[in-house]
Amino acid sequence: MLLQPKKTKYRKMHKGRVRGVATRGNTLAFGDYGLKVLEGGWITSQQIEAGRVAIVRTARKGAKIWIRIFPDKPITKKPAETRMGKGKGPVEGYVAVVKPGKIIYEISGVPKEVAMEALRLAAAKLPFKCKIVSREEL
Repeated sequence: MLLQPKKTKYRKMHKGRVRGVATRGNTLAFGDYGLKVLEGGWITSQQIEAGRVAIVRTARKGAKIWIRIFPDKPITKKPAETRMGKGKGPVEGYVAVVKPGKIIYEISGVPKEVAMEALRLAAAKLPFKCKIVSREEL
């Protein structure tokens, strides 16, 4: 099941732009290891889910996983070969806005090697450069 808001106040949103670095959600809060984003941008609900599946498949039983972001920004797209004008297109999906330094996933309950491999595979599913962080480092 892909993540998306149950209801929103407004159906469509401005694009906006990503500036600055994350001041919140930039340290480990739950797990022993985490995946930190080094670039700013958007991450779709499909990408979040793909990363989650990669972690779950690698870590197997005993692992506790936290997803620290939620896609709450609606993204619209006009159909292909449509003339300009006629308003904003329909909502295609949802994205989470991510600033550099934000922790996306956290994991605990597994050995270091397993956690590192799981987060490495999850990082490959994301559109940004990422870095694996641990409690010992911080």
